[in-house]
Amino acid sequence: MLARVLEPEVMDTPEEARDYDAMDHAAVNRAFCEDVLAVLPTPKRVLDVGTGTARIPIELCARSPGAEVVAIDLAEHMLTLARENITRAGLASRVTVAKIDAKALPYPDGSFGAVVSNSIIHHIPEPAQVLAEMWRVTSRGGLLFVRDLHRPETEAEIDHLVALHGGERPADPAAVPSFEHQRFLFRASLAAALTVSEVAAFVAPLGIAASAVRKTSDRHWTLSAVKP
Repeated sequence: MLARVLEPEVMDTPEEARDYDAMDHAAVNRAFCEDVLAVLPTPKRVLDVGTGTARIPIELCARSPGAEVVAIDLAEHMLTLARENITRAGLASRVTVAKIDAKALPYPDGSFGAVVSNSIIHHIPEPAQVLAEMWRVTSRGGLLFVRDLHRPETEAEIDHLVALHGGERPADPAAVPSFEHQRFLFRASLAAALTVSEVAAFVAPLGIAASAVRKTSDRHWTLSAVKP
């Protein structure tokens, strides 16, 4: 098994934000929201941890008319694009954006009926505290739903996943640098990701069963737990 190689906790340059927002995450975001709604069909107050450019809240609100989302991130340039995307989608009244560190959430216990997070855990050097905070602010009967990349066992597997999911090289030479940067970010994220067993160990002290964490694609794990 490859050792985990950390990447920066915060992606906070204009170039990183633009390249991230330009990546085609549409299918992944749709699947994420569909899976959340399969467990909790009518979420009301939702916290999205590590929202990036707010693609998940936008997709979730489009699929669930009653949902209202608090979308948080530490990267100001990501949040700048998030606000633009939310306004463009006409969702400014339903999605609130805030710069907040997930390691110390400023919300009372049980504040949210659903706490979701897509692809932020691999940025966190010590994920246990973030997972504990997300569980703390989840209400009783509420859903904690976290999905992230799964660290491969070998460099060859990383190469395969980057080739398979890293997109097609653009014909326009001017677009090549951004494409190559996106592939670099994907490779770094795979190397920084956790495994199912590592996530299960982090959430065990919270009373979350190991069975709540599963590998759900060739490159993702998912934690889905309803708080008793």
